[in-house]
Amino acid sequence: MSLTEFLAEQAPQITALRRDLHAHPELCFEERRTADVVVAKLTEWGIPVHRGLGKTGVVGIVHGRGGKEGGNHGRALGLRADMDALPMQEFNSFAHASRHAGKMHACGHDGHTAMLLAAAQYLAAHRDSLEGTVYLIFQPAEEGGGGAREMIQDGLFTKFPMQAVFGMHNWPGMRAGTMAVGAGPAMASSNEFKIVLRGKGGHAAMPHMVVDPVPVAALLITALQTIVSRNVKPIEAGVVSVTMVHAGEATNVVPDSVELQGTVRTFTLEVLDMIERRMEELVRGLCAAHGMECEFEFVRNYPPTINSAPEAEFARRVMAEVVGEANVLPQEPSMGAEDFAFMLLEKPGAYCFIANGDGDHRAMGHGAGPCNLHNPSYDFNDSLIPRGAAYWVRLAQQWLAQPTR
Repeated sequence: MSLTEFLAEQAPQITALRRDLHAHPELCFEERRTADVVVAKLTEWGIPVHRGLGKTGVVGIVHGRGGKEGGNHGRALGLRADMDALPMQEFNSFAHASRHAGKMHACGHDGHTAMLLAAAQYLAAHRDSLEGTVYLIFQPAEEGGGGAREMIQDGLFTKFPMQAVFGMHNWPGMRAGTMAVGAGPAMASSNEFKIVLRGKGGHAAMPHMVVDPVPVAALLITALQTIVSRNVKPIEAGVVSVTMVHAGEATNVVPDSVELQGTVRTFTLEVLDMIERRMEELVRGLCAAHGMECEFEFVRNYPPTINSAPEAEFARRVMAEVVGEANVLPQEPSMGAEDFAFMLLEKPGAYCFIANGDGDHRAMGHGAGPCNLHNPSYDFNDSLIPRGAAYWVRLAQQWLAQPTR
């Protein structure tokens, strides 16, 4: 039976599994039921598993020809899928909608898990097609928890030595049947800031007796935008967004302080360093000029996701075999963030996009909103499962067949 025939035959059961995961979403580091489902299926197919990396992570181990670690060529690679859901209410009412209020698979991690499980089932039944070892990485806590970093700190790459690691994310809005990958930045860094401007409050009718932080906050919000427009090279990218402003409790009272919070996104650490430095200079300079004190806190969450050129090109060639050359698109980098970045800091690899379509796949009962990531009306396109699984299988087979570098 060919790969295509095998995946098509198993598609109904994997689709049912995906919808079961969608109906039972679990937040970061709480993916116990999800991990149980993954372990049960891998065990059923004869794949040894290791649990507990990153608290709830699972690693499945498929040894190829020779039945030993690394196989005849001493090569191994990792394929990664994320498992966690988002803390948001689902608007869909179809049969597999979330059964847990305030929790939803609105980013397709249920589908990512299903695609890797479909590939695992095939690889387990065709171990002789592998010239090495495949590590199936089911990662928790991508949505803000840094699960990739936690798995690495728990020994992912020491317990399971591999030469490269690959990841994949569904991408709404891309034409169904297409895929995309490219060298260099795929996703941006994710960073948060908090700024507190401290003045001296008082009666709003007596502004000469106060040090008003509100107009300084307004100046600062505008000034922060000049960092990107006047400090970042036009051919590079950066985003500075103030998303929260907290000040005051009454209309006739000038507050003592104003708190600003927001996010910064970049594709390079050099631009990130510059933005952080310029932000602090502006904050402290404006406050000093207005006789105020300030607090500046900058937290770096996820680094940029950077694809290594050889692995990205390898992935592109495999995609061309799976979906056809004309359906392999250039990868437009996203200002969204992804903690697969931590894995790419440790190992060469590539993070690709697989098209989720425009939402026409959704059954009756979907919400009124678009089928976008992090939207309460989102649902994963199950027709992707055989296609994504075929990509994983071909990638593993061909990458492991290369001679040792």
